[in-house]
Amino acid sequence: MKPEITPARRVATIKEYYFSRKLREVAALNARGLDIISLGIGGPDTPPAQEVIDTLTEAANVSSNHSYQPYVGIPQLREAFAGWYAAHYGVTLDPTTEIQPLIGSKEGILHISLAFLNPGDGVLVPNPGYPTYTSVSRLAEAEIFPYDLTEENGWKPDFDALERLPLDRIKLMWVNYPHMPTGTPADAELFRQLVDFGRRHNIVIAHDNPYSFILNPTPQSMLQIPGAKEIVVEMNSLSKSHNMAGWRVAMLASNPQFIEWILKVKSNIDSGQFKPVMLAAVKALQAPQKWYDDLNALYTSRRHVAEQIMTELGCTFDPAQRGLFLWGRIPDSEPGSEALADRVLSESRVFITPGFIFGSNGDRYIRISLCATEERMTEALQRIRQSKNEK
Repeated sequence: MKPEITPARRVATIKEYYFSRKLREVAALNARGLDIISLGIGGPDTPPAQEVIDTLTEAANVSSNHSYQPYVGIPQLREAFAGWYAAHYGVTLDPTTEIQPLIGSKEGILHISLAFLNPGDGVLVPNPGYPTYTSVSRLAEAEIFPYDLTEENGWKPDFDALERLPLDRIKLMWVNYPHMPTGTPADAELFRQLVDFGRRHNIVIAHDNPYSFILNPTPQSMLQIPGAKEIVVEMNSLSKSHNMAGWRVAMLASNPQFIEWILKVKSNIDSGQFKPVMLAAVKALQAPQKWYDDLNALYTSRRHVAEQIMTELGCTFDPAQRGLFLWGRIPDSEPGSEALADRVLSESRVFITPGFIFGSNGDRYIRISLCATEERMTEALQRIRQSKNEK
């Protein structure tokens, strides 16, 4: 008889990540020679600084660097993160007790959720927002309370609506500014409101902050708000700011007690990071202002093309957006974001992201990534124009 094996109940509560599924489809189309231009995922297409790569190479050639490393990361990395926060955000962090390196901030979402949420505890998740907040909350068997972000409200939380929720059941709130996918900039007053909300209701505010350097002249941290460390856990990452997405280098910062609880979880899940990667990250965190200026000059030129693509598709957008994407509202004549994205893929061989994957409030929107060369983005624009003219 064939064994009857069933997965854990939590597996039934989640789906395969949209990009995992869709990129397989794109790969199959490319294998047929269709040359799909991908403007979907936000993976930087340019490398880190050469000195970062050189540091990795040199460190990898040191025989003693291949052993297990501390779960808390090497001291040089924690000190570099502290220096980075002091230099760019004006935030003072104790590198020994208030910083925890991560193998990517996506993994950090799991560590934070397992550290603070018991099964049945409530968690506030933005709609629209990063899908992993929802999927990891389900894996933690938490009760999800979506909170609406709308264009009419500037893609910011409605605190009156939040106050009407059963807040005594809610332990954690996910926030993300500059916001993905809408590009809404960080705002000191919003940060003050969030810190106050968390402190009054004993709700941990988990702020995911990977986009603060992209097309943004004034990076902000929620930890700039007085008293924020008492209730806030902030994650940051080198994936976008330093073109190190595949390196999986990130961090979180908070008060020593929160760090200790999260480390208990993390130390039972992974075995630390490769020392040469950490040493290279130290070099990356020492980058001069010119690194950020040059990176943003590149994205500025691409952003101009992305705006032309949005306009060609009949979409409207807020030019004040920050971050690695452009978010646009689709025409009223379109049935929905998925239908529009699928049609653009089929007719123009261009992959864009439908907003529905970020929540129901994203269904009338699409997202264009800036992670393709200006030449490829211009070609995408030309393909879309040609398809439009052929109708």
